[in-house]
Amino acid sequence: MVKIGILTGSTRDSRVNSQVAEWVKSMADKRGDADYELVDIKDYNLPRFNEPIPAIMSKDYTTPEAHVWSKKINELDGFIFVTPEYNKAITSGLKDAIDYLYVEWNNKAAGIVSYGSTLGVTATNDLRLILSVPKVAVVGPSVAMSLFTDFQDMREFSPASFHEDSLNKVLDDVVAWSTALKTIRNKVEAR
Repeated sequence: MVKIGILTGSTRDSRVNSQVAEWVKSMADKRGDADYELVDIKDYNLPRFNEPIPAIMSKDYTTPEAHVWSKKINELDGFIFVTPEYNKAITSGLKDAIDYLYVEWNNKAAGIVSYGSTLGVTATNDLRLILSVPKVAVVGPSVAMSLFTDFQDMREFSPASFHEDSLNKVLDDVVAWSTALKTIRNKVEAR
């Protein structure tokens, strides 16, 4: 069974991101087709990204927190990124968390659940482009939610029921692609 990390995309104290991530996890756990784990980037206390590029490629991190982060991402086969849209992009905390690593992301699958005043669509497109560099295969379907209709007063997450169908399509593809890409990683590691 593949291991899928549900990654939070915000580290703000006042974030609603964890509510959305917990909803994704509760829906995913009903499926029984993968081992789903909530991975809160805030728990890793990653400082602003400041690693020398050669360290990223060699896993010789100078930031102690990066070692723990590396271990966690390395043990996962795929991801569901839960990202808010800030100023038409993903958060700086999420971007830093991605940038700290490279090989740990390689040949894994990801799905995206976004939200914002314009459904987080630009953040989704931004994240697709960012993840292409460390060789993460982002699945086609995504979930896009509105701060105005899927949240009460932009503070309490209350998703429309039709989002469950969209989320299940994302999870279907992430599990299938993660399973297939695991065989590719095994071949690459065997070389």
